[in-house]
Amino acid sequence: MTAPVTGGGSATRGDRWPGLDWDRAVRLIDRAEEICLACHVAPDGDALGSMLALAQALRGLGKRVLASFGEPFRVPASLRFLPGQELLVEPGVVPAAPQLMITLDAAGPARLGSLAANAGRATELIVVDHHASGGGFGTVRLVDPAAAATAVLVDELLRRLDAPLTADVAQGLYAGLASDTGSFKYSCTTPRDHDLAGRLLAAGVRPAEVSRELWDRAPFGYLQVLAGALARARLERDAAGGLGLVWTTIGRADRDVRGVPYDQLEGVIDQLRRTDEAEVSVVCKQTDEGDWYVSTRSKGRVDVGEACVELGGGGHRAAAAFTAAGDPSDIIDRLRAALRAPGGPTDRNDRSDDQ
Repeated sequence: MTAPVTGGGSATRGDRWPGLDWDRAVRLIDRAEEICLACHVAPDGDALGSMLALAQALRGLGKRVLASFGEPFRVPASLRFLPGQELLVEPGVVPAAPQLMITLDAAGPARLGSLAANAGRATELIVVDHHASGGGFGTVRLVDPAAAATAVLVDELLRRLDAPLTADVAQGLYAGLASDTGSFKYSCTTPRDHDLAGRLLAAGVRPAEVSRELWDRAPFGYLQVLAGALARARLERDAAGGLGLVWTTIGRADRDVRGVPYDQLEGVIDQLRRTDEAEVSVVCKQTDEGDWYVSTRSKGRVDVGEACVELGGGGHRAAAAFTAAGDPSDIIDRLRAALRAPGGPTDRNDRSDDQ
């Protein structure tokens, strides 16, 4: 792969992102006949919605498009409503050394799983993302940590490509925007995001249908898994510099006995984060392979992104994650040690209270 390119894009159109090389990205896409797209493993609404929106728009521009993500190659049940899935291919079908590859919502090669090697061998790699923890990854980086969602950056790219905003493209962008803003309730939401939502609705998105698919439906087994996770929750009032930590676990056996697949656990942390006494909430979810995926959320006063980067993961100040092996209590010990209150020391000596 060629060396990473620094920013230097056009400052036209009242450019909100004058340091990003939009012009080079557009030139590369215009010249390409085949474009490979990849989002992060176990995709969420922003990753898959952004990728499928871009895939459909590029197909509409006459490009041959292959879109994929690393194993396990399975679309989460909550995202099967997204249009454009006919463009998805198994990761093994993606060329080993693509001429042009575009990654979506992946802060670094590790988040691409089995497609990391393909990205590493790509002649040109355009990285479209809103995470801050992937410096040096890609030959063209369209990355803005201040953006509420990767979908925001994809929308800008499509506007610069003069790609039509069809209803199906808008559906993917809206799913990404709604997912990463928590249906527009998180602090990352800006007036621009509401303006974008308005354009997407005008293009044909039905927000009630998207909301139902993303948040308002689940099999009965999920309710039982959720009940068990909440019953196991522990509150550590003195953790995170005295701002409080609440955490729980969901083992593979917990969901296997209820027939609940891993990808349906995304919403558990939204219930846990409601705890008044805790600034930070954490859910340790055991994957099918036996490792623990540790999702973290902050209400804004503690930077969980910094803590997760320290533990090998990444994300944002208010939402981040990492993967670890071992006993969940030991994992929480390491996370507790990494959590810092604003201006405070590392919190290393807190103990939990059963709740």
